[in-house]
Amino acid sequence: MNNYFELYDIPVSFHPDAAKVKSKFYELSRQYHPDKFTQADSATQSEVLRMSAMNNQAYKTLNSADATMAYILRINDLLEDEEKYNLPAEFLMEMMDLNEIVSEYEMEKENEEIKTQAITALEDQFKQWDEEVAPLTKDFDSSMQNKELLLQIKDYYFRKKYLLRIQGRIHSFSENA
Repeated sequence: MNNYFELYDIPVSFHPDAAKVKSKFYELSRQYHPDKFTQADSATQSEVLRMSAMNNQAYKTLNSADATMAYILRINDLLEDEEKYNLPAEFLMEMMDLNEIVSEYEMEKENEEIKTQAITALEDQFKQWDEEVAPLTKDFDSSMQNKELLLQIKDYYFRKKYLLRIQGRIHSFSENA
């Protein structure tokens, strides 16, 4: 079993029940604690270590909305490692303005007004992203689990990755200022 939702005996969801995830994590942590298997044969010890590592990774994944989104896309064969995704032209056009502000800030790092403008514009984009993706993930969680919906969510996943790269640029400028 390599599916985190099956491991935790919870439904596939972009918003897994945090209490159930935590409870199952602790239950499996006790069950597969390597110290309990020091006298076991090497095959059993290897399996316990594998299950313990999977439990840790499942907990980490299901406690992060972004990681859960990526995981659901992966288990549905809709996301590949290092995938080169083509974002829609209209989104990239919107991002031109934001990138312009960020580039201005990069050139004038000491200008607090431009910094505030860049951060506010980015926060607005994250807010818009949240507002647009929330109904999609809610529909998925309420049993509308189909490929078309997941492809729309995939598009938003890559939009957020783009926004996070811009956020990283802003933070690196701030740290180096």
